[in-house]
Amino acid sequence: MRRISIFGATGSVGANGVDLIRHAGGPAAYHVVALTGGRNIARLARMARELQAEIAVTAHEELLDDLRAALEGSGVEAAAGEAALMEAAGRPADWVLSAIVGAAGLAPGLAALSQGGVLALANKESLVCAGALLRRTGKAAGTTILPVDSEHSALFQALGAENLDSVKDVTITASGGAFRDWPLERLAAATVAQASTHPNWAMGQRITIDSASMFNKAMEVIEAKEFFGLGPDRIKVLVHPESIIHAMVTHHDGGSIAHLGAPDMRHAIGYALHWPTRRPLPVPALDLAALGALTFRAPDEVRWPALRLAREVMAAGGAAGAVFNAAKEQALDDFIAGRVRFTDMAPRVEAVLADLSAEGDFGADPDSLEAVLHWDRRARRKAAA
Repeated sequence: MRRISIFGATGSVGANGVDLIRHAGGPAAYHVVALTGGRNIARLARMARELQAEIAVTAHEELLDDLRAALEGSGVEAAAGEAALMEAAGRPADWVLSAIVGAAGLAPGLAALSQGGVLALANKESLVCAGALLRRTGKAAGTTILPVDSEHSALFQALGAENLDSVKDVTITASGGAFRDWPLERLAAATVAQASTHPNWAMGQRITIDSASMFNKAMEVIEAKEFFGLGPDRIKVLVHPESIIHAMVTHHDGGSIAHLGAPDMRHAIGYALHWPTRRPLPVPALDLAALGALTFRAPDEVRWPALRLAREVMAAGGAAGAVFNAAKEQALDDFIAGRVRFTDMAPRVEAVLADLSAEGDFGADPDSLEAVLHWDRRARRKAAA
């Protein structure tokens, strides 16, 4: 019986992972080692009881008593805090879904990588902040890293066993988010509530706002470089409002292979769960006749300056990814708190990158978790200031 863990189980990706485990047989088919979550204790406890997990962990130490009470009599161990999260990540598992949002997912992801098996990576920040460190850690442990972002899963499937020398470029698509059709002059007045509504995908608030600003897609461009080893000039973005084509691989002979599917996160998660085989998933099949048409347009980098910043981050290398992500997370915190406008976020991130790029060791790849966190802390302080 495969041993599995889900980190970030109560978020949108993690909850979809739990749903797939349920459909695939639940505790009769899988031995669930660890489930972790944040403040939604009732949901975390319900999942842990249903899947008969060994341990459930909340990131918040002050909620430990609540979690213990919710799990009383279940036989599921309750724990809380960073040390407990790392202990859970160190428990042997064959398959781990890394779905904690933000840089907070880096440390447990690295710990899980060290166990071998398969790491299904939904935490794109890990590759953006520390791509070289993740690859090195995974290689040393013999761990397979599989992408769970829909676009990167699509690229993984479309590339198959192709030699990258035959690939001219790859394209990942973007819905354009909540403001894709807004006049530019309205964007400065966009509210948090307006930015938190996605036209196609059901996701958490932070990633939905990142979709509206295209910071999420900027992160995915960097992730594609780190995951597939492609140069920045071979990674393109196309706005595709219907979110049916998730990614496309174009070859030097002019032909392209696209991956199509309904905008449902369970496809990419399910593909990673059952890889290298394919199994039926509770995901609707496409009806292209009903769709009628698919539309595309080039992204406007005046509307979405995050895409330009992603190219600059890839060109800079070194600590740029860690700085970019941390500054972005701080700017997003400030937007949600009402301290900055929607259109202030990208200039804030750009200013932090410019300031820290003058540091002598900025161009060196962070070679340890502490080195990544060093840059993360510095970037957050500058962005907040």
